[in-house]
Amino acid sequence: MTPRQPHRQPRRQRGAVLLLLVAVLGLGAASLLISAFGRKSGEAERQQRTLATLAQAREALLGFAATKGRLPRPAASALDGRERAADCADDAECSGFLPWVALGVDGSDAWGKLLRYSVTPEMARTPIVSFSAIANRVVLERDGRGDFAYVAGQEQCDVSAQCLPVVLFSQGKDHYGTAVSGVRQRNTVRGNLDEAANDSASRRFISRPASDNAALPGGVFDDMLTWITLPTLYQRMRAARNLP
Repeated sequence: MTPRQPHRQPRRQRGAVLLLLVAVLGLGAASLLISAFGRKSGEAERQQRTLATLAQAREALLGFAATKGRLPRPAASALDGRERAADCADDAECSGFLPWVALGVDGSDAWGKLLRYSVTPEMARTPIVSFSAIANRVVLERDGRGDFAYVAGQEQCDVSAQCLPVVLFSQGKDHYGTAVSGVRQRNTVRGNLDEAANDSASRRFISRPASDNAALPGGVFDDMLTWITLPTLYQRMRAARNLP
């Protein structure tokens, strides 16, 4: 009598099920990685688009100054991109939204939030008298200990030690900002002191690498800043013969 062979089918079935489970888990992990990579790539693309929009706005500001003999005042409102009709009475009045209609550029970042804009009042009036006008905007960063240090400008701005004529920035994806519809975005985190400072600033602005680490000095941060130096502004205006 031929000996009966042991039953191998259940083992094969178990092996097949195990391989199928491994494959499913692998596909799930791959899907999560692809999804995460896609989100990261999407955010990186938005950041690049926002940087390009800021660069375009910066160039438009220089072109405006070369033509008009001054920088524009902030936008009339969140829904009106023309510049304010009256001269700024103080630093606060010269801080608001980029006047996108007056400049002929896109006034929002890649997250649909209006670009912020702050200009020294003297630089938004004609004529700008170069030997006496004082640019007074400053930009700070945090050093390795979390203390503030000046990136552009200094504590006292005067004729012999000028600061910046203008600062513009995106408030990034999260937390603060105003949508193109005019609706302000709520701040949903705590401790983001540097973002809060930029949201209400009129002279002193903070520029830092983006971080979602709430334990860092100043908290989480995703604002993106740029600015124009006074020599760059005056050089462009002089080239256009529009600086007294």
